[in-house]
Amino acid sequence: MDESRRKRRDFFQNIAIVLLALSAAFLIAQTQLYSLGLDAGNGYLQYLAGNSSQTPDVSQTALTSLSAPVRLAVTGVYGGRYGSVTLTTAGGDFEPVGGLLREALRSVQSFTLCENKAFLEALNGTSVYCDFLEPLPLPVLAGLVGTSLDSDLSVRRLVVSARETDEAMLYLWCEGDVCRQGTSAVSAEELVSVVSGYELNGAYFALDGGEPDSAGAAPCSLFPLELPELPVLSSASALPDSSALLSALGFYPRTNSRYTESGGVEVITDGDRTLRLNPDGSIRYRSGGDPALTIASAGEEPTVTEAVMGANALLNTLLAGQTSEAGLYLTGVRQTERAAILTFGWQSGGVPIRFDHGGSAAEVTLSGGVVTGLMLRFRQYADTGETSLLLPLRQALAIAVRQVGAELSIGYVDDGAAASARWLAD
Repeated sequence: MDESRRKRRDFFQNIAIVLLALSAAFLIAQTQLYSLGLDAGNGYLQYLAGNSSQTPDVSQTALTSLSAPVRLAVTGVYGGRYGSVTLTTAGGDFEPVGGLLREALRSVQSFTLCENKAFLEALNGTSVYCDFLEPLPLPVLAGLVGTSLDSDLSVRRLVVSARETDEAMLYLWCEGDVCRQGTSAVSAEELVSVVSGYELNGAYFALDGGEPDSAGAAPCSLFPLELPELPVLSSASALPDSSALLSALGFYPRTNSRYTESGGVEVITDGDRTLRLNPDGSIRYRSGGDPALTIASAGEEPTVTEAVMGANALLNTLLAGQTSEAGLYLTGVRQTERAAILTFGWQSGGVPIRFDHGGSAAEVTLSGGVVTGLMLRFRQYADTGETSLLLPLRQALAIAVRQVGAELSIGYVDDGAAASARWLAD
């Protein structure tokens, strides 16, 4: 009897040993897989941290890989005009103008203050006009066209305009409606060559007075003679699997340090760091003082262009694998005493997308080079095959005239289920 019991005991002990061995092997495999996952992610985290073996060349020209919406107007030698409100800096139609701006920006030695009237008058002659929708740091605008520039200015609009002499002036419409001008090395002949490459299509500015009520709109409101046919876009929340987000942000993807609040918000913690996954498809990250994510920089702190490239890289990593008719673009850089806040919006085909309740598509908060906060709205946009119905310009102007001096433009408005193009008055 004792012998029988001993054999059974040994049998169960052997089974237990085998199970423990298998369990240990499984845990080791899981640890190795997790380590591999971290190493793969660390390629990105090391990029953010500025590891020299992993860091791509974060140069000014790298900003040309970003796609920013731009409204373009080209005024011919005899006064005719080409205009488009559906372009991006990455598009082929912008390339000739991009080259012209690159030469103009790199050649101006200094800018002096000028009256807004001088900027507006420059639009009447042979000229190229670009509107980037929001004031952006001038080094970022320079980077978008492939050059570098050290400046503290934030600029929304630029004009390269011919003078009576064989030279072209560069005018800047800066934040706060302050204008500046500088003499460029672009010749009048070079400007005419670029202008001649565009087929004039009858576009006009509000300051031209082409419509009875256009005088009541902001002077730089740009109107195409024929309204663009823009699709209606379906819109939906596109929050990815949480493990992908956790890996991208350096969290352990299988962490049990999570709970769900009564409103449906899932909260995941890792030390002092917190990630909140909201039911509306947005996420919010807070570092809690943990410098786990940092932006690559050549110096002690990132320059504005390094900050933009790093923030854009982080957001695109979070969006990896998603397909959409829209992409992110920079809408502003705001500096406070303790942090820099970079805001981004969605755009489709060069047309900005706004949320009907307002707010940004993404925000990245930096303290020095550390990412201390992040918000991103995951949205998926798709062409429905339908066309947005835009009011005729004359009717839109008649409505907008109630807001004297408002800028009239075309943009998408996302109501949560669809995004359709309409006239916007700002």
